Amino acid sequence: MGGRRSSLTAPENPDIVVSAMSSLPIDDEFAPLFTVGQVASMLEIQQAFLRRLDEFRVVRPSRSAGGQRRYSRVEITRVQYVLELVDSGMTLSAIRRILELEKRLASLEAECDALRAAVAERDALITRLTRPNR
Repeated sequence: MGGRRSSLTAPENPDIVVSAMSSLPIDDEFAPLFTVGQVASMLEIQQAFLRRLDEFRVVRPSRSAGGQRRYSRVEITRVQYVLELVDSGMTLSAIRRILELEKRLASLEAECDALRAAVAERDALITRLTRPNR
């Protein structure tokens, strides 16, 4: 074995391993790691359904260099949500619109939160500036 260390031994500095491990693509929920076949198998659905979701612009996965669809964990979660909506009787066109509106709502809520924070900051400043000196 000489100078080589077995990969099964504990590292001298576990912090280095944790740091290296946390930057792996598998830890990134947006990393496009899963193929159509893998996702279809995980969710127990037909591959054709996943392709149809892409065609209807409901769930648009990334593409590999070879043009194959690659899904992230976030996209798989979205497919699960879409399946719930399909099961409740929604069409893919309606689902696409729902997803667009939910995205817009989230954006508007974030904007509203930022405006509330700015107003609170402004009000606090006005209070400090108009408070009589003691």
